[in-house]
Amino acid sequence: MHETDIIVIGGGTGGYSTALRAAALGLDVVLAERDLVGGTCLHRGCIPSKAMLHAAELVDGIAEARERWGVKATLEAVDWSALTATRDDIVARNHRGVEGHLSHAGVRVVRGSAALTGARTVRVEPTGAGPDAEAGGEWTARRGIVLATGSRPRTLPGSAPDGRRVVTSDDALYAPGLPASVLVLGGGAIGVEYASLHRSMGADVTLVEAADRLLPLEDADVSRHLTRGLKKRGIEVLTGARLEHAETLPDGVRVTVRPARGEPRALDVERLLVAVGRAPVTDGLNLGAAGLATDDRGFVAPADWARLETAVPGIHVVGDLLPPPSLGLAHASFAEGLLVAETLAGLSPRPLDYATVPRVTYSSPQTAAVGLSEAQARERGHDVVTNTMPLTAVAKGMVHGQGGMVKVVAERAAGGGAGQVLGVHLVGPHVSEMVAESQLIVGWDADPADVAQHIHPHPTLSEAVGEVFLTLAGRGLHQI
Repeated sequence: MHETDIIVIGGGTGGYSTALRAAALGLDVVLAERDLVGGTCLHRGCIPSKAMLHAAELVDGIAEARERWGVKATLEAVDWSALTATRDDIVARNHRGVEGHLSHAGVRVVRGSAALTGARTVRVEPTGAGPDAEAGGEWTARRGIVLATGSRPRTLPGSAPDGRRVVTSDDALYAPGLPASVLVLGGGAIGVEYASLHRSMGADVTLVEAADRLLPLEDADVSRHLTRGLKKRGIEVLTGARLEHAETLPDGVRVTVRPARGEPRALDVERLLVAVGRAPVTDGLNLGAAGLATDDRGFVAPADWARLETAVPGIHVVGDLLPPPSLGLAHASFAEGLLVAETLAGLSPRPLDYATVPRVTYSSPQTAAVGLSEAQARERGHDVVTNTMPLTAVAKGMVHGQGGMVKVVAERAAGGGAGQVLGVHLVGPHVSEMVAESQLIVGWDADPADVAQHIHPHPTLSEAVGEVFLTLAGRGLHQI
């Protein structure tokens, strides 16, 4: 029987952030990971997809240079092998960095599958030899156990992925070559990003979403501006539509889609990309041995959200195993890992406020938001006042020429003006780099007058953010 202070099961963003912070606080930590540390985000999600989206941005820039700026540039071809080699190098360097951090911090990483055998015990079946094999067997955690096993893509009946013609977001980046046409099923952040990527690379793209709008959890104005931008790029967007049938052919996939109105449509595409959400991974964890069970959606729900602790004292959960209000976002899981590590170290960290976690979609155009949408604010009983400004209302927005907007949702003040800011919503180029300011505004319960006293640099896209708050504070210069 081995002993340690903390056992972390799963080495993705939530797991390794827990391990690193706990080790920094002087605790002995064992991290069991059956695949590669870094998890989905590093190896199949956030990092490789954003590397590819950067390449897509460069491709789009060539077209803009030629069509808008008179730069006589043409795109000869996309060297897929060179592009993916650069992507893989970025992933590999990040992977080495994570492993180096864990080693330097003194975290013992065991390559193997871990399963609960009790409220404080875990059995590890190592997949490697040497130190991994020596670390196999029963472990006791003196302080606690952290479940961080992540998620996998959801699939639909009749559209089983084969990694070539029918793919999920986990394997889309590694499918062979670039398809000439693709149907993306799912209009959430993942589906929108992959639709944008494939369109930039020259594919004919159809984006199908069952809800009545893209990004249905975001503000309706975000969905509207995003849809307009995607359609302008030549992406066919079908909302309120469902996949009825998918048949794999030797050279592609024949799909039948039922739109919101009208008769079903048959489309032949080279690839079907299924992006209908992700499901928590708990297989093999043996939760029952510790007296735990999943909820009806497969999540492991905490009994104490302030500590992210389950009904079994000492067993905590981070990352994609958590149900809403957790967001299934890598940056949220980093924060969850810090909170759990500090809790297990005997500290009293501040509970997470998920309303202040930024949400970003890295498509073209990008979207970014923090806080409540207008509809959410009204549903919660707030008397709201809003202000929306197009990015092209400021000079730098005209330079980029891609449209977009900034929208602020605030509580109506007693005198009829704008009080506490409840949400900020952005669409347009580079808004993923602009949303951090809004996180502070919402998180610190600022009102427009607080923000209006701060000067935004000129000319920048961030001026539009400043101008929205100036207008709400009654001091606007460029009101439209």
